[in-house]
Amino acid sequence: MTDKNWYKAARTIVKAGNLPFPINDTLMELLHLLLNEREVEFISSVFRKPNMNMKEIKTRIDWKEDEILTILDRLMDEGVITGTESKTTGITVYRLMPPFPGLFEFTLMRGKSSKKEKKLAKLFEQLFNELSELTQKNYDNIVSQYRNFPPIDRVIPVEEEIEEVPVENVLPFEEVSKIVHRFDDIALVHCYCRHEKDLLNQSCKVTDERENCLLFGKTAKFAIEHDFGRPISKGEVSEILRTAEREGLVHKAFHIHLDVEREEEAICNCCKCCCGIFTLYNKGIMPYNCYTSYIAKVNEADCTSCGTCIEKCPMETISLIDTIAYVGEEKCIGCGVCAYNCPSDAIVLERTGMRQVFVPPPKL
Repeated sequence: MTDKNWYKAARTIVKAGNLPFPINDTLMELLHLLLNEREVEFISSVFRKPNMNMKEIKTRIDWKEDEILTILDRLMDEGVITGTESKTTGITVYRLMPPFPGLFEFTLMRGKSSKKEKKLAKLFEQLFNELSELTQKNYDNIVSQYRNFPPIDRVIPVEEEIEEVPVENVLPFEEVSKIVHRFDDIALVHCYCRHEKDLLNQSCKVTDERENCLLFGKTAKFAIEHDFGRPISKGEVSEILRTAEREGLVHKAFHIHLDVEREEEAICNCCKCCCGIFTLYNKGIMPYNCYTSYIAKVNEADCTSCGTCIEKCPMETISLIDTIAYVGEEKCIGCGVCAYNCPSDAIVLERTGMRQVFVPPPKL
């Protein structure tokens, strides 16, 4: 197996996602931890597009089906590929994971702390640092390209903070409990972002919770079958969500193929010190690009200038002006963390309808 084949496999994996990861020594070292030469041959030969079924795979490589299934099982166990049944056809579709989101999540999702996971955490951190350098050197060009990419996530507000809206006007996707209620299959998995920070000795400053990421539907089935997570009841989910809200975490929904018109496949409960998406923004790698349906508003008469909202805001978009809290609306993601934690109830969430928030990354 030549270096050319490893490079081809690396390029194929990067092209499966949207982020412009450099194909460099760091990425190659990471892939050598996850793949062997036969798997590299398989990936570089088969995945001309990120999603393939068995019939399509057979047209790309002259292997027996049992050989293909064996290698697919091994790649699924490693989190390099996912395999889920299509709702419309029942046919299993195999999806190649890009570095992020994809390999980062699945390789750290089990919460293991062996030498391999510690090495992966360091390599991902190095890879993100190199990506930061790339963005900062080509800032205007790269940030303008990101405007063509779909938002990675959709922010769901703290449910208690939208109770002022008449019930008949609250849409199902705006309430986290209604999203959860739609699914029979739910998996609880380790928070891969916090786990990476633990492995790097940079543990979370907000919460001690580690198992609080949720997968739904066919993604949940895959995670359970391949031991990435465990099945969980809706009652357990409710308690996890309540704890997340008490601790000031942000509910983020991830949709199939990043398409907000399709159903959710995951909900994460995120803090600004660990969350991969917040990290990519704060490190100057990519814009913060999300969907939301709300925006925070301050009632000046009730504000006591305590500063709690400034401390809690994950986007750091609240400041004090003349002793009154002011929300920088261009960066507000409508999460409701400030409203939930305001001791004087001076902040409310105002319905905006679905809108896109696009905040360019800081120049470092």
